[in-house]
Amino acid sequence: MYVIYWSGTGNTEAMAQAVGKGIEGAGREARVVPVSEVTAADLADENAFALGCSSQGAEELEESEMEPFVASIEGAVSGKKIALFGSYGWGDGEWMRNWVERMQNAGADIINGEGVICMEAPDDDAAAACETLGKVLAE
Repeated sequence: MYVIYWSGTGNTEAMAQAVGKGIEGAGREARVVPVSEVTAADLADENAFALGCSSQGAEELEESEMEPFVASIEGAVSGKKIALFGSYGWGDGEWMRNWVERMQNAGADIINGEGVICMEAPDDDAAAACETLGKVLAE
């Protein structure tokens, strides 16, 4: 099960590792990979996967790798179960609310109806929330 992420400082990567740990805790194999190492074709036969990206700019997805990747899969996510997560350094999580809405409008089933976010590096609570997200995704 893919856990695809973009991370500038390592915070979202740490969240991705925790999501992967949750998937493996549920008895599934997790493939935790940077977005630069996957294509939309890699997800064509996947019914469930996780996407993580930190907030960039004016509360947006990272524009050189993650945004083009999300745009490339947007037409093929209908009916798929997706877990979204990411970290931020400012703002109030608007980028995640927008991302959840975008994926739901494309027909995806977003785990818990919302993404998991944390400010800066994930603390114990955020790491636990990411593990739980992975477990629910794997079910």
